[in-house]
Amino acid sequence: MLTNNPFAELASSISPGIMTFFVILMILLVIGGTIFDVVHKKSAKYFFNTAQKAAENAVTPVKGPKRTSLAIKTIASDVLTSSEFCNQHRRIAHLLGMYGFVFFVISTLALVFGMNPADTSGGFWGFIWRLSALMICVGGYWFWFFIRVDVSAEGNSPFRIVRADMFVLSLLGMATFGLLWSFSQGTAIGWIFFGLFLISTVLLFGGVPWSKFAHMFFKPAAAFQKKVAMANGSAMNLPTISRDDPEQQKRHSMSLLVDAPMDMGLGIKREAPRHH
Repeated sequence: MLTNNPFAELASSISPGIMTFFVILMILLVIGGTIFDVVHKKSAKYFFNTAQKAAENAVTPVKGPKRTSLAIKTIASDVLTSSEFCNQHRRIAHLLGMYGFVFFVISTLALVFGMNPADTSGGFWGFIWRLSALMICVGGYWFWFFIRVDVSAEGNSPFRIVRADMFVLSLLGMATFGLLWSFSQGTAIGWIFFGLFLISTVLLFGGVPWSKFAHMFFKPAAAFQKKVAMANGSAMNLPTISRDDPEQQKRHSMSLLVDAPMDMGLGIKREAPRHH
């Protein structure tokens, strides 16, 4: 039950060719949606202009080994361990959801493209498919009910839904209904769960232009560019830690902050934002 291939069992009702076509279609929707998002929101243009401005304002150009070192640090820190999150609960929930999604996609590809309708045993990939779906559920529901800022800090109902929630809800739907379907195959309710699983999957991969899906592609590039900007001295035209430097003081938009102490404004990190 925990290691069987749910798609191989489904092959008795739906052609493996149709399942393969569906997976390829989802991949194409992600590619097309990301391209549309980049063009419509002009994200690539903004990123290029920001990088060009940082290069023009660079005090010490970053090239060669130093640039490679920053790229490796970005992958190890910002991508693989999400070190930018100060809240450890949010960081753990994010990592569970991120790694769960990555392994869910990989295991789905392995199960669908390596399927043998005559053998429903999924082995290692069957187990990983269910484990990764469970990781998505743990991280996703933890975030949805206890970590979301409009719930934990603003006191709104966890059942309040806006368009920005489309990514999280469709991801949770895909993982949740996928698990329920895999454990109830061959029953009437199993087909209901399978239908909801398909709907959630289409919303997740087909709704890229209207969700935060494309964010996962921009985030590593933005994190790398930020490290380059700090290393070359341009600091994205923001004040750096050397506040006693007259040139850095000029970067403050408020005269109040020119001579302000370095820890001014960090009260939000000293206590949980629960003032509703």
